[in-house]
Amino acid sequence: MSVSPIELSAPGRAVPLQVRVSAPVTGRDLPIILFSHGHGSSNHLSSLNGYGPLANYWAARGFVVIQPTHLSSATLRGVVDPNGPEGALFWRSRAEDMTRLLDALDAIEEAVPGLRGRMDRRRVAVAGHSLGAMTAGMLLGQRVTDVDGSVVDLRDARIAAGVIIAGPGNPNYLTGAAGDRYPILRTLDFSAMTAPALVVVGDRDVNPMFSDQAEYRVGAYTLSPSPKDLLTVFGGEHILGGISGYDAAETTDENPARVEAVAQLTWAYLRTALDAADPAWRAASEALRAAPSPLARVDTK
Repeated sequence: MSVSPIELSAPGRAVPLQVRVSAPVTGRDLPIILFSHGHGSSNHLSSLNGYGPLANYWAARGFVVIQPTHLSSATLRGVVDPNGPEGALFWRSRAEDMTRLLDALDAIEEAVPGLRGRMDRRRVAVAGHSLGAMTAGMLLGQRVTDVDGSVVDLRDARIAAGVIIAGPGNPNYLTGAAGDRYPILRTLDFSAMTAPALVVVGDRDVNPMFSDQAEYRVGAYTLSPSPKDLLTVFGGEHILGGISGYDAAETTDENPARVEAVAQLTWAYLRTALDAADPAWRAASEALRAAPSPLARVDTK
């Protein structure tokens, strides 16, 4: 089942926080995934209405998926000033949105028929794509340096693990115009991101606006301490086959099998990351290695 929009009070925010909640219709002790959307040009994929191929897959297989609409969403153009102190990325408020969601789990349960008492609040993960991956990383311990020189750490200890999909990476490889347009990307520091995470990258995700090197996207894995896993998707570009929506025009590498693989492997990772006794990630990794024509590769540290 999926319920939206659920509107949560958010004092001090430009508009109330709207979310979508997707969950299995049966079952108890359901782990939670907070999912942060990207910053794309589509009107609705960068909102609570995007990423159905991932959110629906995860919810159908035992997770409660909570998707906020961040202030960077194209749906809020004309409502929210994109030239505020954070600029168009709204990097700080995005992470604060996720913390608000954890603070508002009681209200979310009341708003979704049949959900009360079924979430396992001890098992919470965060996931995000593109700019949403940066949001996920910040909640896992990634730090940035603000314009005043202060180091910003928005880690939330209630989040046990995460999935970082095609996010901003190693600032040493940031060679394109985005470094000037979004100076916060030049300050990313993964050295304190100690929480377990799966970093997902496409081996063809090269955008000259950000970097001319594929290694750029791998920074969340190479520059962070263990435990980390890296999923390299063969042939994958930035949308990894179409994960941001069922009909996303900006998908340059449309491939349903690739989308299915990303959904399945991220699901398996989070099952095990939130319950060490669950063999899902080990089984999925072994199956991938044994496949005659694998769609991806897993590295671990």
